[in-house]
Amino acid sequence: MGQKVSPHGLRVGINKNWDSRWFAGKDKIASFIKEDHEVRKFLAKQLNQADLSKVEIERVGDKLKLNIFTAKPGMVIGKGGQGIEELKVAVEKFTGKNVFINAGCKFQDQGGIAIGDNVLIGHNVVLATLDHNICVSKRSELFAAPIVIEDDVWIGANVTITSGVTIGKGSIVAAGAVVTKDVPEYSIVGGVPAKVIRELTEEERK
Repeated sequence: MGQKVSPHGLRVGINKNWDSRWFAGKDKIASFIKEDHEVRKFLAKQLNQADLSKVEIERVGDKLKLNIFTAKPGMVIGKGGQGIEELKVAVEKFTGKNVFINAGCKFQDQGGIAIGDNVLIGHNVVLATLDHNICVSKRSELFAAPIVIEDDVWIGANVTITSGVTIGKGSIVAAGAVVTKDVPEYSIVGGVPAKVIRELTEEERK
């Protein structure tokens, strides 16, 4: 009959990540696993018309972060983002925790991702910590480098941030930008590749 293996488990750490990412003491592990299962069941029921494919769960302290992958993101987001806000309220009521929800974001974190406090991340943002060798004969080789997003950063929708990049404190990354180099603190960047548009004024930094 041969041996059976999980197609997901076989790839974790190679080209797939864990669907739940958190650290907990022995006294909380069981309750967190159960809660993750209940949250996914709850979302599957709430979003049964949106063709939900996967829910990634991250925890930082008492905060719960959900990355929702669906074939119909518009049904989740709703008009003017109202759907996301309603879903956030529903999940917070269900779990009793502060929740942040991304719709369609992709975090490729083999190289490590560090996100500071009070960070806003728009829809469909890609954080790509892996890169390929530029040489044609070695292009299959992969290199990993961390992405660091410091405190009070605002990242607009459809932004891509590549490996090894640090987004400085208080900065704004305009929607659709592709960030390949470090972003200075308290600056606004945009474009492909992203370039500094201007610095925030002293008043805007407050």
